[in-house]
Amino acid sequence: MPITRNLNESSDDNYDPSGQSVSNLNSNASERVEEGSSMEVRPDAVTTLKRNSLSPEIGEVVFNTDTGENEYWNGSSWIGEGTQISNDLDNRIIVTQANKDTTLGGVIDSTKQYFLDGVIDMGSTSITVPPTGITILGLSFDISGLISSADNYTMFVSESIVIGSGNILGADYYVSVTGAGSKVYEIYDATGFNAFEFARINYIDCTNLGDIYDYRQGLEDGTGRFGGSPSLTLHGLWRGGYRITTSIVRSLAGIMTAPLFKEGVLFQMNSRFLTDINLDLPTLAPFCDFQTVNFPNPSTVQVKGAIMSRDGGFNANDTNIFPNLSASDLPCDWDNNIGIPNTFVGGGIVNSAEVTTDIVTQGEAVDLNGTFTTLDLQHFDSPANGRLRHIGINPREYTVNFDFILDGTQNGEYEIFLIKIDSSANVTVEYTQTRVINNLQGGRDVAYYNGQTSVVLNQNDFIFWQVANVTGSQDCILEVDSSWSVKER
Repeated sequence: MPITRNLNESSDDNYDPSGQSVSNLNSNASERVEEGSSMEVRPDAVTTLKRNSLSPEIGEVVFNTDTGENEYWNGSSWIGEGTQISNDLDNRIIVTQANKDTTLGGVIDSTKQYFLDGVIDMGSTSITVPPTGITILGLSFDISGLISSADNYTMFVSESIVIGSGNILGADYYVSVTGAGSKVYEIYDATGFNAFEFARINYIDCTNLGDIYDYRQGLEDGTGRFGGSPSLTLHGLWRGGYRITTSIVRSLAGIMTAPLFKEGVLFQMNSRFLTDINLDLPTLAPFCDFQTVNFPNPSTVQVKGAIMSRDGGFNANDTNIFPNLSASDLPCDWDNNIGIPNTFVGGGIVNSAEVTTDIVTQGEAVDLNGTFTTLDLQHFDSPANGRLRHIGINPREYTVNFDFILDGTQNGEYEIFLIKIDSSANVTVEYTQTRVINNLQGGRDVAYYNGQTSVVLNQNDFIFWQVANVTGSQDCILEVDSSWSVKER
């Protein structure tokens, strides 16, 4: 029902053709009553000055005699019925099939976001990424896409190696580059400090993902690779790292032999390569062909919670998934994975031949002798007989377990010591245990030492055992198969 104002002063046009609706206006909205209505309701005619003096309700309509159009109150302002409310954003360029040559195929404006309105067939037109970078968004990877079936084509390029490109940022579209000899990227970082980052991007049937040179860092979140041979080659120095997370790989070409991630020219990554990828490889393709030399820092090839299969089956002994790396290598930190080995930082030592420990002075500790064999050292080495050194950086907290049989003088007391020497040559006693040598049947005089303790080991700290005769100066012998180990807590 329309609202009728009953005011002291009437407007210039009292409009009452049928007696069904009357509207009187004044600068003071003193009273409003609801009236019955028909379809023949004309809004009040007012000037802009008089309109601005009203106290309207949301949705109320007037006819502005100054502008010559109906206007309605939206709660905060008067809106003309002929006014076009634009949904365009000042910093967004809409990319369509009709304008792709002048938008993505033209000079990129790095201050703008390029928005893909549907699937854009780039044909043989490349996207030249300037040193100031590019941002591309779509509606979703089901609706928006960049495609090309041209042969010997590259979709994203730098103007030149010298000029290079800036940040490449994208989300919510798919890419399909399927031509023979074609690839998605050949990009050179303009400064060495740019990012290559994508969210919710699918690569569909791509011949090759191409080559990225000297970028600071890469990030893929929620990406997918489906079909084709989508190998990506990383070149040069990456000062940061590369993270591919919550990503899936399926239905790759059966003839694919290139790794999914490939070592390029002078490739070195100073920070971590991290993935929890869900991956099914074809018969001959590796996940990556990276080597230990590509990662100068320990524990920076991080595979955490990944699922890796080949042709739908799991085989943790498949050495072609990582042909040049193993879980025990110093750069590797792999855990909670399915289909590949995991890293177990630590190792052990066992005495394989008996050697007398010479004791000269009562109560003075000396190194416990033996012929020691190391077992499964991961991120540890043995710089000297009977010693274990932590050469990694993570973790730092360890448990030491030991099980010794010591042959010594009957009824004598012998004390063993776990010694740590840190990278600055500081010496600390981490643990001790004292036992009395038992006179066992058959003339075998031994004591049993076993237990566990904890120790913090930073990089290049090492630990070993010493022994002292508390009650005399007689020698002792550590029996064969006595052992000790260190493992992360």
